[in-house]
Amino acid sequence: MDLLDAIRRRRTTNGAFLPDPVSQEHQRLLMEVAGRAPSQLNSQPWRFVLIESRETIDAIADISGSSMTTAMSNGTFFERYKPYFRFSKAEMARRRDGMLFDKLPAPLRPFTSQAFTPRGQKLINSLHVPQTLGSENRKLVAGSPLLLGVMLDRGEYRPGELSSFYSLFSMGAAMENVWLTTVELGMGIQFVSFPMEVPGQWDRIVSLLGVPDGLELMAVYRLGYVPEERRRPAIDWSSSERKLPSQYVFRERADAPQAGWDDLVAPPEH
Repeated sequence: MDLLDAIRRRRTTNGAFLPDPVSQEHQRLLMEVAGRAPSQLNSQPWRFVLIESRETIDAIADISGSSMTTAMSNGTFFERYKPYFRFSKAEMARRRDGMLFDKLPAPLRPFTSQAFTPRGQKLINSLHVPQTLGSENRKLVAGSPLLLGVMLDRGEYRPGELSSFYSLFSMGAAMENVWLTTVELGMGIQFVSFPMEVPGQWDRIVSLLGVPDGLELMAVYRLGYVPEERRRPAIDWSSSERKLPSQYVFRERADAPQAGWDDLVAPPEH
């Protein structure tokens, strides 16, 4: 698989992984590609922790599942992210970004038209949809053979200073290397994000992992092998009908009196 193919196949894995443990060879490879990412002045501000302990994974799964239930039941998730939901294929085609609402978890689909109303929230809660979603989330995290904690060195990550800006960019580059490599290895990856949505829950993970004071835990991902039939097929990009996966690109034109925004095609739906 070449680099462009990996980029085109890259997706977030929302389903379950195979139970097989991630091999030591693949774990080392993932850490190698992360370490080969660019960083300002070769500062390499990232630190990683690979988690295979079943007890620890189960504990993080409990935190993640309960966080999802809380965020879904009190309405904060919908309120925070409603600008990113699209309610029809026509809207998706027009905007070319966000998430088509019918691709959300099945328990939410019947409430599409009411999801962002107080009445809809009460109905969702009365049917225990948040508990169902939280339980499903817990199972996904608990069923992952490997978790990856991503940290930044506080000596470099100093909010408000340029070093912090550089560190965040470096971390993003490192994780993109990891993400693309999972495609090559037949693996999947997903951000364990819901503990960040509920006050106090992320601190529980920090404490659970024993993160040193000199490091800031920035993210936790779940990883594992994906069944063959669920791996993304190769994409034929030779067709002239394929549009460039670019969004709104600022282009400075020599023949124009001033630079302007060129309204190009936004990324294809993920």
